[in-house]
Amino acid sequence: MHYNRLVQAEKELIERSRKGDTEAFSSLVGRYEDRIYRLAKTVCTGLSSEADDVYQDTFITAFKKLKAFRGDSELGTWLYRIASNLCLMKRRKKGSEPFVPLLDRPHDHEDGPAHQFRDWSPTPEEAAHKKELVEKVSGALAKLPMDYRLVLTLRDVEGLSAAETAKILGLSVAAVKSRLHRGRLFLRDEFEKSL
Repeated sequence: MHYNRLVQAEKELIERSRKGDTEAFSSLVGRYEDRIYRLAKTVCTGLSSEADDVYQDTFITAFKKLKAFRGDSELGTWLYRIASNLCLMKRRKKGSEPFVPLLDRPHDHEDGPAHQFRDWSPTPEEAAHKKELVEKVSGALAKLPMDYRLVLTLRDVEGLSAAETAKILGLSVAAVKSRLHRGRLFLRDEFEKSL
């Protein structure tokens, strides 16, 4: 019941936004801004200004094209698609990134357990270790080709299903699973090199 009210409230905000109600659109932005910024920051690993640009351009594009939004998918899926396309366009404008060959390997447990961190305050030693780990993850992600980085971000960071990720990126579910697997293998190899 609660979910239905949220969906209905969002539909009303979309309709009001289509009619030029900027307060309604601000409410929509508020619902999705954290997710879109996280996607942009993870995928556009160059300058932080690139992530800021993608974040801003996503909502500018959404505002301009909201009348064309048919509602075939959820608004969040549509916004992820816009942000993903903007990230890809930024990459094309910068020129091609260095190619990193990703070879097929035997399948590991694709949906294995993620690393968990304790919720309580870390000791200075733990904080330093966590910072080092975050830097290693960021560095490894930056080396990953953007097509794989997008899939990893949508699946592993944002927690979307393979079907949702496929819809956002215009890929088959099999292609999403393949890129996810290869991306995870690449990250594992990067971590092994750094040990």
